[in-house]
Amino acid sequence: MSDRVLFEIENQIAIVTLNRPEKYNALDVAMFEGLIDTAKRIQKNKKIRAVILKAKGDVFCAGLDITGIKKNPLLIAKLLVKPGFSYTNMVQEVAFCWRKLSVPVIAVVHGKCYGGGLQIALGADFRFATPDAEFSIMEIKWGLIPDMSASVTLRELLPIDLIKELTMTGRKFSGQQAKEWGLVSRATEAPFEEAMELANEIATRSPDAVAAAKQLFNDTWVADEKTALNLETSLQKKLLGRWNQIAAASKNLSKKPLKYGKLRFKG
Repeated sequence: MSDRVLFEIENQIAIVTLNRPEKYNALDVAMFEGLIDTAKRIQKNKKIRAVILKAKGDVFCAGLDITGIKKNPLLIAKLLVKPGFSYTNMVQEVAFCWRKLSVPVIAVVHGKCYGGGLQIALGADFRFATPDAEFSIMEIKWGLIPDMSASVTLRELLPIDLIKELTMTGRKFSGQQAKEWGLVSRATEAPFEEAMELANEIATRSPDAVAAAKQLFNDTWVADEKTALNLETSLQKKLLGRWNQIAAASKNLSKKPLKYGKLRFKG
């Protein structure tokens, strides 16, 4: 495990911390690798029910470590290549890996959250930020476009004209403004505490149903109606009769649970 990323588990909640405060948690190759490896570790641990993604120091993440990359231009090829059959390269995977996890992820944002840091937060299912946090789609400053999966995650949150405006200007905006636009789930003075409260509440629910709910909305948000309705049915069939579903039903109903395991579905 890279020392760029801290990892702990508290009551089935994984807490992942960006740990490069002296460099404003800027993203170098070690940070990319540490975050991706941590996501893989979480996916393998079936006891984890939710993830909180936060940062150490005064800044969530200032974005890509441009100075470090300029010292070794060959790193760009490593970051942008798509290995094997993967549809993400390393810079995309560091943000998209949180979306691909079966458990929900809450990003806790404070201080500056620029460029790649913002795209990592966008990979989470929820974003809790302080009202005075400072956001920017900053790639335009370097003559670049956001290329860490923002083309997927931003379209679910903001209208296209606002996305274009923020991308083309690199304008900075506050956590409160982000909340008003819908980019941030909550603007609060206590984002970590509220994130823990939500994570613990989710942890009491059926992990199978939580995972299915995340997949349902991630996979259908911009899908056509037929695809969305078919996935609803497919996921529901997989849930019915499983131990977690029966346990959840038993907990919330006074009568004995139905023996869904004896049901048979076609299709």
